[in-house]
Amino acid sequence: MAARVVFLGDDFTGASDSLARYAQAGWRSRLLIETGHAADDLDALGIATDLRSRPPEEVGAEIARLWPLIAAQDPQIVHLKICSTFDSSPRIGSIGAMVAALRQHFQPEVTAIIGGQPSLGRYLAFGHLFARGPDGEIHRIDRHPVMARHPVTPMREADMRLHLAAQGLQSLDLVTTDMLADADAVAVRLRAGAVVFDILRQQDLERVAEALRRAGGRQLLVGASSVAEMLTGAGHQQRAAAETPVPRHGGVLIFAGSRSPLTGVQVAGFRDGPVMRAGPADLASESFAEGCAGQLRKGRPVLVALDPEADYAMSPDALADRSVALLARILAQVSLGYLGIAGGDTSSRICAGLGFHALEFDHQISPGVSVCIGRHRDPGRDRMRLMLKGGQMGDPALFGRFVDWAGRR
Repeated sequence: MAARVVFLGDDFTGASDSLARYAQAGWRSRLLIETGHAADDLDALGIATDLRSRPPEEVGAEIARLWPLIAAQDPQIVHLKICSTFDSSPRIGSIGAMVAALRQHFQPEVTAIIGGQPSLGRYLAFGHLFARGPDGEIHRIDRHPVMARHPVTPMREADMRLHLAAQGLQSLDLVTTDMLADADAVAVRLRAGAVVFDILRQQDLERVAEALRRAGGRQLLVGASSVAEMLTGAGHQQRAAAETPVPRHGGVLIFAGSRSPLTGVQVAGFRDGPVMRAGPADLASESFAEGCAGQLRKGRPVLVALDPEADYAMSPDALADRSVALLARILAQVSLGYLGIAGGDTSSRICAGLGFHALEFDHQISPGVSVCIGRHRDPGRDRMRLMLKGGQMGDPALFGRFVDWAGRR
C-alpha cells in the first residue's frame, strides 16, 4: 500500500522529529536510513538525508537517486522537512535547490512553504521569520543570538521571500494570517503559483490545511515539523507509544557532536557520569576509546563531547566521519542499549555508520527531541534506543533525563 505522505528530511534530527509528529497522531510511520529497506502499509514514509550540508550541485543528484523510492509510493503529498529556522544558503543546504529538484520529478500542482512552527517558538509574520532564543525571548532571525551567528549558514536576512529568492525560489506569493479566513481565495492563489504562509498560532496551521484541502492535487509542502502537525492534527491528539521490547543490553552513551551554545549548557549540566572531552587527537585515539568503554563496563553513563573551543582542522564532513569511527571503536568493546546523539549531521552519519537501517518512534523526551527505536540486522543492536537532537533543541537537563529514563527500563 502506498504511503499517504512521503517526508524527506534535509537533516537527520529534523526528520526524526517529523517521524515523532506523524507517529504521535497514530499514523503508521517509519524513517529510512538505508533506502533499500522501504516498508509497505505505512501512512507516512520518511527518508533521512544530509541535504542540508550539501552544495546545490549535489542536491539534484541525491534527489534523483532517491526519486524511484518516492515515486513507488505514489504520494499525493511530499513533505520537504527543513529546519524551522530556515538556515540555509545559496551554496550550502539550498532550500531552493531542493524545491527545484523535487518539482522537476514530482510535478506538483501546489507548492507551499509553511513559515513557522509555534509549538517550537518559530513564527513568520508578514514574511519575516522570528524564533525563540536560548534566553527565552523572541528574536528576528537575523538578530537571533545563535542563528545569526551559525558557523555554516548564518541567517542574515529575515524576509523569507528574499532569503529564498537568493536560492532560486523566485516570485513567491505571501499569504498573511488575515487572508486565511477565506479558504477558497487562498486555494486559488495556491493553484496559481508557489505560496509562503505566515504562521503565528497553531490555529493558523488548521486554516492552511483547509485551504490546501480545497486546492487539491499533488502537493509539495516545504516546512518544519509544523507540516506534520498540520496534516495530522497532532496538536489535538496524542497516542501512547506501543510497548516494544527493551534493548538486549544496558549502558548509556551520549555523544555531543554539536558545539552549539545550548548543547554546551546541556554538557555542562551533566552530573550522571564522566564527561570525556574529545579533542582533535582523541578522535583517532585507541586509548581514548578504551577509556570510554572502560567507564561503560563499570556501569557508568558516559558523555563524550567535542571541545567547542578546539580547532579540529578538518571539514564538517571529515569531523562527522571521525566521530563515527570513534563511536564504532567504543561499541566494538562494549554492548550498549541506549545512545544519545547531539547534532543533526552528526546523528545522520553515526546512525548510518553504525549500521542502523531504519528508525521507529518510541517517545518524545523534550520538545523537538525524540527517542527512537533503531532497527539493525545485528540482534545485539536491534531495538537500541536512540535519542537524537539538533544543536538548539532540548532543555538544559535533557542528557540527565535520558539517563534517568534508561535506568527505569
